[in-house]
Amino acid sequence: MSVLGMVEFQGIAVGILGSDAMVKAAQVELMESHPIDPGRYLAAVAGDVASVEASVRAGVNIAKESLVYSFVLPNLHPQILPALRGQAPEPAPNAVGIIETQTAAAIVEAADAACKAAPVQLMKLRLALHIGGKGYTTFVGDVADVEAAVWAGVRAAGDKLIDNVVIPNPYPEIFSHLVGNDDTCTRDR
Repeated sequence: MSVLGMVEFQGIAVGILGSDAMVKAAQVELMESHPIDPGRYLAAVAGDVASVEASVRAGVNIAKESLVYSFVLPNLHPQILPALRGQAPEPAPNAVGIIETQTAAAIVEAADAACKAAPVQLMKLRLALHIGGKGYTTFVGDVADVEAAVWAGVRAAGDKLIDNVVIPNPYPEIFSHLVGNDDTCTRDR
């Protein structure tokens, strides 16, 4: 499955209803369906293009004025779904890139663009849980590649961008906290 669709709802009740409509509308894998900060709801599905488009359309139709953000990303970079599942490998970094956005959906688009722009390894894709509704991603690689990836992610985030940084040669303890599997994982397990 190389297509991801996401709908971010303003409220929890409408989000649950929308998630239900999304999985009933087409044959998709439900990747995410849970409340996020601040009192919003996130639904993400994966599948083929037509199914994901139908699923997202169903969620958007339920959301109406409660829609915060939605997208369908065809040709998803192969690192995105494993990162959402918390299954990213842990390489030794030459540099770390970090992108932070206002919404969970915007960070997925930024991470996808970053991974497509340069040969970097996506480490974490955090979707608004316990961070005030924001999203962030971290990835590693050579300094020039990380800079190129950050720039591509910044462009994809557009007006949803909060901040971005590149850390050359990160201190080992800082790096271990960035990629650690603590309570900052992408999903509650």
